[in-house]
Amino acid sequence: MSISLAAILGGAAGAVALVGIVIILIWYCLSHRRSASRTSETGSSDPSQVERQGVIELPIRDTRRFDMEELSLATNNFSVKNMIGEGKFGEVYKGLLQDGMLVAIKKRRGLDSQEFVDEVRYLSSIQHRNLVTLIGYCQENNLQFLVYEYVPNGSVSSHLYGAGQQLQGKLEFKHRLSIAQGAAKGLAHLHSLSPRLVHKDFKTSNVLVDENFIAKVADAGLRNFFGRVDLAASSSLVEADEIFLAPEVKEFRGFSEKSDIYSFGVFLLELLSGKEATESASLYSSQNLVEWVQNNQDHGVISNIIDQRLGSFTAEGMEDFILLIVRCLDPSSERRPAMSYVVTELDRTRDKEMNLTTIMGEEGTPTVTLGSQLFKATA
Repeated sequence: MSISLAAILGGAAGAVALVGIVIILIWYCLSHRRSASRTSETGSSDPSQVERQGVIELPIRDTRRFDMEELSLATNNFSVKNMIGEGKFGEVYKGLLQDGMLVAIKKRRGLDSQEFVDEVRYLSSIQHRNLVTLIGYCQENNLQFLVYEYVPNGSVSSHLYGAGQQLQGKLEFKHRLSIAQGAAKGLAHLHSLSPRLVHKDFKTSNVLVDENFIAKVADAGLRNFFGRVDLAASSSLVEADEIFLAPEVKEFRGFSEKSDIYSFGVFLLELLSGKEATESASLYSSQNLVEWVQNNQDHGVISNIIDQRLGSFTAEGMEDFILLIVRCLDPSSERRPAMSYVVTELDRTRDKEMNLTTIMGEEGTPTVTLGSQLFKATA
């Protein structure tokens, strides 16, 4: 009797232990799955690269605090020879760090501020292949510095109409579509963040191209360092910058994702025309390019401002591109598309353009349309 009771008690204990093991295993699996889910959603828990919706998100890096001595050494004591530009934040220098990394260093006068450090830490955590990475900062001797990755081929504006017009082969329509694609993906990433980040200063000179001519959007969130900006009173806003501002920004200072999209439309217009948007549409017009497009939305008319350096392209691809420009430049913010839609349309247009220009005609030549023949009526 005692043996049977012992057997029963032993079996019961074994069953309880087995149930306990099963519960522990289930808890572990569920906990691991939740952890993996958080990692895939935020990209902040796993140091490896995470792929989400076809875009590889880079791991978040620590914000680097530089010493002024290190930055001075990198720029040969901020030599004029190392100065590569000047923007709203201040002078920009090319520098070579001791670890061999090339950087772009922005310098301005400013008192030490924890708010400055917090903003840098936030912006440096935002990483994407189509955004210029903010690496770190420095605050010393009443000076503030922002240290960015160096993008070797400079701004798109310099290649379109600046003094450094180079790499002419990269100015063909399909290459400009690729540049537009990259810039759109950079902006779309900013708009997908939580909370969303509005660029507020998007323009052609803030789209840089690297050694592989991949577009990277620069100065994202840089306007946040300046606080409230009175556009009417600001003497730093020149006409070339102001033309990128949406009507609601000029009137109400209403920056939003839709004002970024308007700025992106001006950028696309400059890619199309190869000119600054402040220029007149023709010798017979006093309107700048933006005003002219808004008042002449007929595709055949707009084709008159197409850059002759575009070479050959398909009429279908160009029509889609012009339609997207018109939609982005709509004076009504509500009627402008979302940046995610812009990305999709540019992807579709470029894929179609690449496919159609590789289809061989009967005589063995690509079936493309010359810019001078676009939208002309056929007999």
